[in-house]
Amino acid sequence: INAAHMAAGVTLVDPATAYLGPDVVIGQDTILHPFVILDGATSIGVGCELHAGTRISGSTLGDGVTVLNHSVVEASSVDGGARLGPFARIRPESAIGPDVHIGNFVEIKKSQLGKGAKIGHLTYVGDATVGAGVNVGAGTITCNYDGRKKHRTVIGDGAFVGSHSTLVAPVKVGAGAYVAAGS
Repeated sequence: INAAHMAAGVTLVDPATAYLGPDVVIGQDTILHPFVILDGATSIGVGCELHAGTRISGSTLGDGVTVLNHSVVEASSVDGGARLGPFARIRPESAIGPDVHIGNFVEIKKSQLGKGAKIGHLTYVGDATVGAGVNVGAGTITCNYDGRKKHRTVIGDGAFVGSHSTLVAPVKVGAGAYVAAGS
């Protein structure tokens, strides 16, 4: 399997450590660093770069996606130009829009992120819709569970959520709104 992908224009930095499942499709000019695992019905676009320790399972990555070290994407989609990690986790049923930046120690669960959204580091976003151009500061949490039910958070286009904020769902942050740090 690895040899067939390399013959089709995929670069495996260390073919002996790459695990590519039989249902995986990879576009040309994609680079896989050591210890990458691609399994399930996974599709990787053209010109992507997946760094060491990355696992993509049952997911779709668009063209030009970069996934930094030790990040996981499960049963989700990531649009072109997005940059994830290091140490990012995208849980099932998430849709990451084009040119999104998800930084280190960020977990996304069952959420949709609009074009160009930025979630830099140390953040949990669960059961949320995050608009285009939103910035979510470090240490922010969407509190989606009340002990009985899950609730959604909606953050409108262009909103700014300051560091160390807690968004207790159900809540809506309007387009262009500013949430001060520590809120």
